[in-house]
Parts: sequence; C-alpha cells; structure tokens
Amino acid sequence: MARQRQPGVLRKSFTNEQGLAKFLESKGAGRKVIASIISRYPRAVTRSIDHLNQRWELWRNIFKTDGEIVSILDRSPESFFRSSDNGNLEKNIAFLTSLGLSAKDLHRLLTTAPRTFSNSLELNRQMVEFLQDICAELGGDHPEQFSKNVISRNLYILIRSTKRVKANIDILRVSLGLSDSELLSLLQGSGAEILDLSSEYLKKNFKSLQQKMFSLGCPEADIKQLVINYPMVLYIGPSTLNAKLDCLLNGGITMNQILEKPKVLDYSTRNITGRLVELKRLGYDFQKNGINVLDSSQKRFIAKIEKLTA
Repeated sequence: MARQRQPGVLRKSFTNEQGLAKFLESKGAGRKVIASIISRYPRAVTRSIDHLNQRWELWRNIFKTDGEIVSILDRSPESFFRSSDNGNLEKNIAFLTSLGLSAKDLHRLLTTAPRTFSNSLELNRQMVEFLQDICAELGGDHPEQFSKNVISRNLYILIRSTKRVKANIDILRVSLGLSDSELLSLLQGSGAEILDLSSEYLKKNFKSLQQKMFSLGCPEADIKQLVINYPMVLYIGPSTLNAKLDCLLNGGITMNQILEKPKVLDYSTRNITGRLVELKRLGYDFQKNGINVLDSSQKRFIAKIEKLTA
C-alpha cells in the first residue's frame, strides 16, 4: 500500500507496515483509519516500534487518551510521523512549557498547528525572542508574558516567519497611526490573532476596509476604532465584509452601532439576513433596542424571538 503510493519508501533499509498497523490497532485505531493513515503518509511505515512507543508517550504527556491522538492522526498523519526526531519533540515540549503555556495550550497547539513541534527548537526560540524584543521596543514591562499571550491567542504564530510577523506589525502601526502603547495593547490582545496572515492579504483587506468606510462617510478615527476593537475585521475578505456591512446598513443598522458591536460581523451574511428579516417581521426597533440581539447565539436568538412573539 505504502510502496504503491510512494515508491521511494522501497529504498528505505527498514519498513514496518505490519508492525505499524498492529501498533495503531493496539491504540484503538480501526482498519479503515489505519489504511487511510498509511495511504496518505507512506513514510509512516519507516518508523520502528521503539520510535512509535517513545513518540506516543511524549504525545500522551499532552493528551489524556489514546483516542484523542488517533483522532489527530486520522485527520493529519503528517503531524505525528513527519519528524523522526523524538529528542527535538521532547525539547520543544519542555521549551514551550517553560514559557508558561498550560497543558491546555499545548493540546491546542498540537491539535491545530502540529508543525510547531516539528520545528527545530532554535526556530521556535527565535520567534519567542523576536516577540519579546517587540514587547521591549514598545515599552512593555513583561516580555515573557507578552510572548505567551501572543502564542496562546495565535496558534499558528510559531510556524510563520519572523519576517512575516514583523511586516504585519509594521502594517498595523503605519496604517492605523498607532503609538507604541496602543500597538502593544493591540498585539497582546486580540490583534495577535491576525499576525499570521499573509502581509499582502492584510494590506489588501485594510485598503478595502478603508475605501468602504470612506464611502460611507466614516473618518479615519472610525477605521482605527473598528480595527482596534475588532482586529478580525482584517481577516474577512473584502467581498464578504462589504456584503455583511451592506446587509446590516440596508437592514436599518447604523455604522455607529456596528462600531459599538463589531462582533456582529462574526456571523455569516446569510445568518445576518435571516435574523434581520425575522426581526423586521416583528417590528423590532434597532434604534431603540440596539443590536445585541444580532450578536447572540442561535439559542439565545430563538429565545428572544419567542419572547417577542409571546
């Protein structure tokens, strides 16, 4: 199976397809899952049982059950088998733990951005030191806490280059005209969540947002307020964001209300449209009652509708 998919595996001096299958089966993986893992990442068969046992134990320092690990392997076999260096994995776990990251943080990292643990220890250290230097340059007093906050908020940061992150920080500083203290506050808060984006994508989205808000008569201060309070607005593609804003404005919501409750933009255009139609049918007055009802879970929204129709 592995040899058909990746003939180069044949040239390995050791392969362990049957041993790997038995090992995974002993951890609770079904035949279909095992076949899928080997098919998608054939080099897995080059790992010895000793290596697999050692790596599994290292992962079990983070995950509570074998089932959780099997689930990740089924979704992304490369995350477990890509690196053959268990020593490097152990060092990365120790290093990330030393930063004050909790077991829950490590769990999220390994689940969402497993390549973090395949990075060389030096590469991860470079990003952490870079983040700490940024904090110090901006006048922050707690660089270690700053780097921890950024990593906790953006699980992809350690698999991005320092060059990209620096470019994004510079874009935010210049585009928004931020002071050092404003930039520091943004980065150690929800602004960290957009630092992994492509710099070109970030610039394009900011320019589009700027054009849209200018067309609506908004001053620079409103753009700055929106991005500071809701940085994820720069994560949303231009056409999607414009559709959401148009939908809200056409539904009787004012730009000031959106600025006060920007998380309403978290919802899909379809969701927003459906809620606006339902509330309009009931004669809901957004100017009198505000837009909290739009920024609520589906369960709460339904409860609100039931209350309004009672």
